[in-house]
Parts: sequence; structure tokens; C-alpha cells
Amino acid sequence: MTNASQSEKATLHIVIHGRVQGVFYRDSMRREAKKYGVTGWVRNCDDGTVEATIHGKHSAVDALLKWAYDGPQYAHVERIEITPNEGNYTKFEVIG
Repeated sequence: MTNASQSEKATLHIVIHGRVQGVFYRDSMRREAKKYGVTGWVRNCDDGTVEATIHGKHSAVDALLKWAYDGPQYAHVERIEITPNEGNYTKFEVIG
């Protein structure tokens, strides 16, 4: 992969706060990521947040991030911490 094509991609580490566990947030994010062609991972954290790294074309990462602010039907997202990250992923996984 050339540097130009790599620069067309974004990788973000996000932490989602609110009522985001026990509402199928992780599996819903996996399905949305697949729809947008985003790779990375998502997991529940002990503090009640959901943590994820999302990687893909800027427009796809933006679309998944926009979805993350709403989440699945029973989620209530209060805020999302967003940090630029690095990495290259081949699929999107629910881990932990």
C-alpha cells in the first residue's frame, strides 16, 4: 500500500459512555462496520463503557462514528472520547 492510499484512511480509538452495555451495542457496531467496510474491534470495558478502534476510508469511519453517537435502539450514548490511532485491520471483531 502506498503512502497516498494509506493517508486516505483514518484510524480512531473511541470510548463510548452511557447506557451502552447490555443493549447489543457491540454486535450492532460490528454489523454497521461491515456495512460501511470499516475494520477494527469493539469490546466492553469493566467501567461500563464500550471501547473500539475503527479503521477505514475517512467517509466510512465518519459514517460509523455518526452511528456510534446513536447506537442501537436501547442505547443511550452520553459522550464519546475520540483519539487518533494507528493500525491496519483486516476485519471487524467483537473481542473480550
